[in-house]
Formats: sequence, C-alpha cells, structure tokens
Amino acid sequence: MGFSRDEVVARLRRQTAAGWAIVGAGAGTGISAKFIERGGADLIIIYNSGRFRMAGHSSMCGLLALGDANQIVMEMGEREVLPVVRDTPVIAGVNGTDPTRLMPTLLRQIQAAGFSGVNNFPTVGLFDGRIRQELEASGMGFEREVEMIGTAHELGLFTVVYVFTPDEAKAMAAVGADAVIAHMGLTVGGSNGMDSDGAFTLDAACARVQAIGEAALGENPHVIVLCHGGPIATPADAAHVLARTNAIGFVGASSMERLPVEVALTDTTAEFKNIAIA
Repeated sequence: MGFSRDEVVARLRRQTAAGWAIVGAGAGTGISAKFIERGGADLIIIYNSGRFRMAGHSSMCGLLALGDANQIVMEMGEREVLPVVRDTPVIAGVNGTDPTRLMPTLLRQIQAAGFSGVNNFPTVGLFDGRIRQELEASGMGFEREVEMIGTAHELGLFTVVYVFTPDEAKAMAAVGADAVIAHMGLTVGGSNGMDSDGAFTLDAACARVQAIGEAALGENPHVIVLCHGGPIATPADAAHVLARTNAIGFVGASSMERLPVEVALTDTTAEFKNIAIA
C-alpha cells in the first residue's frame, strides 16, 4: 500500500527542515522509477506522457487522443512502477476532465492500487486560445481538474498539482492541494524538447513562479510551492529558480529521464563504436 497524505507531507517537510530542496520525478518506465528512487527523489510521478516520452516521442503526445490516459497510468503503475519502488511515494497523473469516469470511483481504485497521491495530468492548463475556450465551454475545463483534486483530498490522497496562472494556483490551494507546481511549459532541450527561442527565459520563469507561489500561499500558507518545465531543465537551472522564488522544490520529467537517457545512450554507444580491432 501507499503512504497516507499526512505521511507524504511529513516526509517532504523533513527534507525542507533539513535544508534540502524537494525533488519530484516523472517515470515512464519501471527502470526509470527504480533508479530515480535510488537517486533519492522524494516523489515519483507517473503520467501517460511518460509512456510516449520513453518510446521516443514528444511528451505532448499525452495531451492528444492517443489512448486512455487514466488506464495507461494504472497499467504503468500496477505492472511497471509500483512493483519496483520500495520506499518512495508514487503519484498517479489523473485526467480529471475525463467525462467517461466516475471520478470518486477512479480515485479509490488508484488508492487501492498503492498510489500515494494524484496529480492533474493531462491538464487543459497546457491549452490556450480557441481550443481552451471551447474545452471550458463544453464542461471539460480546468475547474473539472480542481474538482478532482478536491475529491482526492477528501479521500486522504496527497495532491500535487500543475498550475499555470496565479488564479489556477489559488483555486487549487482552496480545495486542499498539498503542493502546487508552477508549470513553465514543455522542457527545453533534447530531441523532442522546446527550442530555447520559444521558451521563457530563466528570469521570466522566476517571475512567473514567484507570482504563482504568492497566489497559492496567500490562499493557504501551508501549501508547498514547486516548479517545473520550460527553461528549468538542469540542476543548475532549478537551483537558480529556487534561489530567487518562493519555490522550495522542483519536479522534472523530461529533465529527469529523457534528457539523461538521450545523452547516456548516445555517448555509451559511441564509446563502443570507438573500439578498434586489429
């Protein structure tokens, strides 16, 4: 079984009390989760996008109609990640806007499977413009994700949520979100990442993270503020943002498993190819 909400919060508070940043990591495979835990991550988060990411595709596939997001996460958790993670809370990315699910039933199934908490992914927060307007108008907007997180909180699940604006942060904090992640967009770098020209600058990201954190903390002074994505792609980038904002931790997905794998596999293969024979 997983950890209770109170146990997860206590673990995270012990980390920050000792002067260490909180680190959450997305895992798209069992081997990623196994060695992310060995590296000391505080949280392991499973998203449907992880399956696409570790199959060589963009994380943005997780936002398209390429499979049942909630079923993919359950399969990944039950058959790949939960069996190999020993002592780290595992969080399920839940598609809270899914109109084909009875959300309280799904959340209880997630809890029974051994997950310790939930995250709102896929999220309509990554959509803007006309498509966002139409999703909101058709009852599949961000408010559905807020409702899902409120239900999860009532069930005793730890809740760590992606938000994109101060208003979204305030709404999530109001329904009991334990941690808000200021999302800066698709991670920069690598084969499927955002080009740096299309992303926020690191300093712009700091301003956005700070504003989101202020809104969340204004609603609930006990909420944990984290950051993710965009130009925050390396440990140095994360350290830069944490030193300049009210965020006390970082959540990585592409930055934690895709980018390191791309480099390691390329370099290791090249080393083997450099072996000369007589």
